[in-house]
Amino acid sequence: MLRFYEQNNISNFDAFFLINQFDFSIVKPIFKMMKKRAVINCKYIITKRMKLKINILSLMLIALSLSGCHHRKPKVLIIGDSISIGYTPYVEKYFSDKAIIKHNPGNAQHTGTGLTKIKEWIGDEKWDIIQFNWGLWDLCYRHPDSEVQGNRDKVNGNITHNLNEYRSNLDSIVSVLEKISNAKLIFVTTTYVPKEEAGRFENDAVKYNDAAKKIMKKHGIIINDIYAKSIPVHNHYGKGADNVHYTDEGYQKLSQFIIDFLNTEIDAL
Repeated sequence: MLRFYEQNNISNFDAFFLINQFDFSIVKPIFKMMKKRAVINCKYIITKRMKLKINILSLMLIALSLSGCHHRKPKVLIIGDSISIGYTPYVEKYFSDKAIIKHNPGNAQHTGTGLTKIKEWIGDEKWDIIQFNWGLWDLCYRHPDSEVQGNRDKVNGNITHNLNEYRSNLDSIVSVLEKISNAKLIFVTTTYVPKEEAGRFENDAVKYNDAAKKIMKKHGIIINDIYAKSIPVHNHYGKGADNVHYTDEGYQKLSQFIIDFLNTEIDAL
């Protein structure tokens, strides 16, 4: 301003006079408009920052939610007879931090029991994996007069379910499982039958396993074939040449075959 006065030969007195004569009411609207714009810009900046914070918070909540889903423990149901009852505690212990392992209540016995109980065992639970086996009870011969545990008698007794009945029952059970559950299904083959077993023939385990494998192939069911692996385990840790069961150490050995297989399938979920 001073330079303007000097360049135009305006004295200090004249400048003072001009300023006093100037109508400042003309610029008031301009100042008001500038102030309004400043407030609007300020509100805009605050609003943008709030939106940014809200977006960041939303992303954090989504991330936490996804993280929680990712770390949800898969639920695994094991269905089977006394062999699976024996190894399940070791499987459950191994997966304690990774998955929830449950066994069906009691002994699943034979495929006839399976057909009757399968819906009850599945219930309303959303299982991620259902592992199942039937065989040892199906191929067992029993006679009411036998004094051997379980009335086993492969000489005078009657077989629980012959191969055709076993195939039919197992096929029906798998069809029910596929209908009532979206779980990944895994069939575990029947374990070794020693030669001197009172109610079972050694080669029948192979025959029933072969029949089961065909049913599983028909339905596209995954198979964990532990039969051959169970032979040396039984030879070293079985309860005898006349008993299909195992010692605690034997069940622990068997559990490793189940754990290794389930580990891969759980990771693939």
